[in-house]
Amino acid sequence: MNRPEDEPWLVRPRSIRLLWRIFWAVLALTVLLQVVIKVKGYFIVDGWFGFGAAFGFLSCVAMVLGARVLGYMLKRDDTYYQAGEGGDD
Repeated sequence: MNRPEDEPWLVRPRSIRLLWRIFWAVLALTVLLQVVIKVKGYFIVDGWFGFGAAFGFLSCVAMVLGARVLGYMLKRDDTYYQAGEGGDD
């Protein structure tokens, strides 16, 4: 029987919760630092509070959705590469 101590630390539920909390704390800290450190952007929207975080999140969502669409467009049947179907074998 596996004990939680025997598992690698990255797969333990307690470690995963701790890493998520640290991740969210770092994200919140970087956004809240914009109150102290004035961001001077090239365009008007660059200086908005939290613009970098929102832009990064929306860019990531757009990349994931784009990858899903691209994967759907490039998808082939399971039998696409079987021998004897018009290729040099």
